[in-house]
Amino acid sequence: MREFQIFSDSSCDIPRSLVEQQKISLIPFYITFDQENYYRENREITNEEFYQKLLKGGIFPKSSLPSVQDYINCFTECLEAGKDVLCFCLTHKFSGSYQSAVNAKLILEEKYTEAVITIIDSIQATAGQGLVVLQAAQMKAAGMSLDEIVEKIEELKSTARIMFTVDTLEYLQKGGRIGKVTSLAGTMLNLKPMIVLKDAELIPYSNIRGRKKSLDKILEMVEDHFNELNESYEQYDFCLANATTLDDTEKVQEKLEALIGKKIDYPVFQIGVTIGTYTGPGAVGVCFIKKFQA
Repeated sequence: MREFQIFSDSSCDIPRSLVEQQKISLIPFYITFDQENYYRENREITNEEFYQKLLKGGIFPKSSLPSVQDYINCFTECLEAGKDVLCFCLTHKFSGSYQSAVNAKLILEEKYTEAVITIIDSIQATAGQGLVVLQAAQMKAAGMSLDEIVEKIEELKSTARIMFTVDTLEYLQKGGRIGKVTSLAGTMLNLKPMIVLKDAELIPYSNIRGRKKSLDKILEMVEDHFNELNESYEQYDFCLANATTLDDTEKVQEKLEALIGKKIDYPVFQIGVTIGTYTGPGAVGVCFIKKFQA
């Protein structure tokens, strides 16, 4: 069985400690504030620098996908070492990153005819995508082949959900990602939109008045989902995603652990510059995916 390397575009927002531990290679998105100067995520701009700019107000950055050449450059080093490629991308409904990776694959397959290059649309974003990638890393560590992992991931990725709130829909609106969530748009003071990311779609859930109530509502959304499916929390991995409000996130995590009856093993995922462009600095969410069973 040939060795293979796991890649993901940087929208997965996996904490650096886990990226290094699982030996995952990240291909960065770009961010711009003026459509002239572009910065590679986590290489030329940090999350902290990004959110500092947003918190000043009135700034609406734009993200740009990794190019075909970016993917070729990253994959080539792996292929030259005689390894195959397994790459995860932000859902194609949010970005052309997946298509860039597919185009790179088609070009490289002409030269590396023995190599296997597999590109997977995660149908997720931020920590939801991150959990999909980490499931693959766990499968790899368990000794599963590339083909076995791809088959299992295609089955599991549709179980991933992100249930989250944002302070304002303004960033989604400015970024052109509002979609069905436009039904939550309103002018009433202090209304917090509640949203679910499911199978590459942002689904409007409700509006809640006030920050504290919106954070509690996330837990209600999780509970309702599992009651509807009649499934056990024990069958799922959970994590928290957060932009800048770590105190709020830690409170949600404490209540979530009480709800699901277990500790969450993963550190909090900070929403990075790619997804933060659309959620803004106030986003908090709970993410989960059905566990890989060896």
